[in-house]
Amino acid sequence: MTAAVVGPAVSPLAVRSKPLIGITMGDPCGIGAEVIVKALADPEVRSLARFIIYGAAEILETAADAAAIRPFWFRIAHGETLRVDSGVVVVDFDEYPAGLWVNARPTAEGGRASLRFVDEAIEAAKSGVIDAIVTGPIHKVSWKLAGCRFPGHTEKIADAFNTKRFTMAFVGGDLRLALVSGHVGLFELRNHFTIGLVFQPIDLLHEALQHWFAIEHPRIAVAGLNPHAGEEGRFGDEEQRIIEPAIQMARNVGIDVEGPFPADTLFLERRRSRYDGIVAMYHDQGLIPVKLLTFGTAVNVTLGLPIIRTSVDHGTAFDIAGTNAADPGSMKAAIRLACQCAARSEVAPSLPQPVAVPET
Repeated sequence: MTAAVVGPAVSPLAVRSKPLIGITMGDPCGIGAEVIVKALADPEVRSLARFIIYGAAEILETAADAAAIRPFWFRIAHGETLRVDSGVVVVDFDEYPAGLWVNARPTAEGGRASLRFVDEAIEAAKSGVIDAIVTGPIHKVSWKLAGCRFPGHTEKIADAFNTKRFTMAFVGGDLRLALVSGHVGLFELRNHFTIGLVFQPIDLLHEALQHWFAIEHPRIAVAGLNPHAGEEGRFGDEEQRIIEPAIQMARNVGIDVEGPFPADTLFLERRRSRYDGIVAMYHDQGLIPVKLLTFGTAVNVTLGLPIIRTSVDHGTAFDIAGTNAADPGSMKAAIRLACQCAARSEVAPSLPQPVAVPET
């Protein structure tokens, strides 16, 4: 195994020539280490920023060996003070060995490890050490086994920053999509489906399109909930009672938004190309077209946070962990988007305050 370069522990003040991006390794039993190593081995990606990887150096080194990549990072032990003037530093939680790959499956140990990596990145973001968080893939069952009450990164990070208005979004190519509901069962959704809930992602997506993507006057399309967007109440009245009032509320505050449209045709290129962003009502309504159209290059983004957070569009892929078969495309895209957003944060004015909406 090739040893990584070990650098000295130094002060927390870093040179601000490039953004400093924190990357969490994700579940050590999965492909997180592999896609991070492969993504940052690309000189173009590595040139975009300075990087801190929160993870296990031995697992990263094993992934690098399998891919015939010479380690390019400095290693410091978890708990040491660090400075990142350039390049990549691994904050090493050395209690997690590379052998975790042998039984790649959901485990409490894998859940605890990935939670520790995320917690460390959250604290770094809160203290201003890093400019953005890029999260590697975790397994929700592993988090549950570890005693975590959150279903995923989105909810955990939002809670850590006491953020009440947030939404899960995805970016892939020219497709930018926000969800009304994320990790919520369909039967449960009906108990929470309100005008305010639908308005929120319209508002947050509009804000993000202006701020992160420099689209001065974004146009947004909204999908319906029911077949044929309800067909004027024939297949459900949620469009008339909830979605249409939410759209009108958005128009009242100056947002250019249209809908609700039948979801089965909204994602056709000739339809979606008219808009800068789309709001889908629930997880699979949005994620099926995202993954069909842009899988492997799409990025998961949390809107509404006071920090930048991006992530890969795939899971832990336990079935190929340790085989050097993982594609780093989504990790590269997540890193690029985090760097783009961090750069925009330095030159753009502060984000406008979101509109407060009662739970109608």
